[in-house]
This record gives sequence, C-alpha cells and structure tokens, in this order.
Amino acid sequence: MPKPATTLHWITERAARHGVTLLDRVEPNAEEDRAGLVAGIFGSPATIAPKYFYDGLGCALFEAICALPQYYPTRTERAILTARRDEIVRATGTRKQLVDLGAGDCAKAALLLPVAQPRRYVAVDIAASAIRPALLRMAQAFPGVELFGVVTDFSRRLDIRGAIDYGPVTFFYPGSSIGNFTSDEALLMLCRIRELCTSGSGLLIGVDTKKDRARLHAAYNDPLGVTAAFNRNILNHVNAILGTDFDPSAFAHVAFYRSEIGRIEMHLEAMSTQHVHYDGTERVISAGERIHTENSYKYAPDEFRALLQRAGFADISLWQDDAADFAVYYAE
Repeated sequence: MPKPATTLHWITERAARHGVTLLDRVEPNAEEDRAGLVAGIFGSPATIAPKYFYDGLGCALFEAICALPQYYPTRTERAILTARRDEIVRATGTRKQLVDLGAGDCAKAALLLPVAQPRRYVAVDIAASAIRPALLRMAQAFPGVELFGVVTDFSRRLDIRGAIDYGPVTFFYPGSSIGNFTSDEALLMLCRIRELCTSGSGLLIGVDTKKDRARLHAAYNDPLGVTAAFNRNILNHVNAILGTDFDPSAFAHVAFYRSEIGRIEMHLEAMSTQHVHYDGTERVISAGERIHTENSYKYAPDEFRALLQRAGFADISLWQDDAADFAVYYAE
C-alpha cells in the first residue's frame, strides 16, 4: 500500500530461498495518490477510491465477505473456473505466462495452474500484505513455476516490466473488479491490457451480471455486518495514510443498486456532524452527508462483449453458471 514519501524509490525484493521475485512499484505514485485522496475527502460529494479498502485488516475482511452465503460472486466464479477448467485452458493455451491482476490470495489462479501449467506466474496487487504470503504458498504448491509478484496500483498504470518477457501472456482478471470502473474507465483498462497482448496472448476475465435487485442488495448488506465493517475500515486506512481523525463508528454503511445505470453503490453516511482534521484544515461532514467509497457495475453478456470488442479484442468465448449469475470471458 502507499508508503511515506521519504521512502520513494524502486524496490526489488528477492526471496531467493523460495524462488519468488517481488517488485514494489507503489512508491513512485505516493505523492500523487496522497493528493488525490485529500481532494476526494474535501470534495463535494466526498469520495474515497476503493483501492484504499485493502490494508491488512481490509484484506482479511474481504476474505470474510467472500465466504458469506449472501455474497455469491466469489463462489460462483470459482465454480465456473473449476467445472469448466479444461474448456477454459483449451481456449487460453498452456505453458504461457499467467499475469493475475488483483491476485489477492492467488486462490483463483491456483485453480487453473495444474492444467494451464504456466511457465511463469505473476501476481499483481496493490496489497503487498496479501501477495507476499500467497506467493510463498504458491512456491510450495507449484515448485516448477517461476513466480513474480508486482505490488502496484494497476488501475493507474499497468507496469509489469521485468516481470514478463516477450512471450505470450494470459492476463487473468477475476472477481469482477472491472466493475469498480465506469464504462469509460473500464474501456481504458481493457485497452491497456490489449496493448500488452503479443501474438498468442489474451484476457481471461470474470464479470458479475445484472440480476434481481433484492439479490444484489443482500450481497452488499449482509446481516452479520461484515461488509459494513469492511466499508468503515477504509477510514482507518485513510487515518493511517494521512494522519486524519475519522471516527469510523460515526458512519453508517449504505449500499444500494441503481438499476438505471446497472451498478451497486457503497457509501458511508455520517450519523452526526463530524469534524475531520488534516494538516491544520478542518472538513465538516454534516449529519446525513455521504462519502462515496465504491461502484460495482454489472454487465449483461452482450454489453461486456461489446466493451471487449471496443478495446480491440476478438474471438471471445464465454462460460457461465446455470443461473447465469456470473460470466467468465476469454478474448484474444
């Protein structure tokens, strides 16, 4: 995650004993990220980018969310990757480089590796606390695979120099994280990936689909309050980065589906007037005022196919579960 400006430099960390190479590419953007975070907090309406969910506690809370019965996307995508794995790998090919965008605990990629048999696996994530231990586990499970980790905010720039060579790559972007972007931003991200695709390369991506409002509401408003804790914890992370004094307990978790634009929105709503301080400046957040923390766009298959085609991809394959709750695409 973003580190103090005094440590701005490129770091390459080699865990030679485990055969893992870790490239830290977060730091060059730290000052710009900090300025953007401050601008979002002081904006009207206030916003915090969802990448700030993922400090150590945020990663653990998200793993807990994925295990909730109401949160269908993770288990449904895993079921597709497991049940249709052979078909998927026939489409993607074997012995390529596998670049896992938003790798987290690397668990979804681990479902594919036994069949895909990549010669190199690259885990890309903003949360070093997640991918460091995950790659050490991968090293034990797949000793014949060359392992790299790249710690970076790839939503800004997909810098994987030194982690891949000129051979073909399967870019793997699971979890419907593409839904965090607006359609224009998603198109830009897909174009960035397409530009890195040499001959024989392609994109394997998981995307949540549009469905009944009640099911979507339940997935983001679990009765145990895990998603609420995850949402509030973003304020703890902001406090750690900026030295602000947000009180997370003073904010209510608010999540709802806007069917007219096909997205879930998550907000934090002040339950009473809040006085938040940063660098000698006060930000007053009135009771009922919201901080927008996340969008999660849902796509019908024809909508996402069209987006892939606009980004320059072709030969698009699609796999879905029986209920069509989730979609996995491969595009070359």
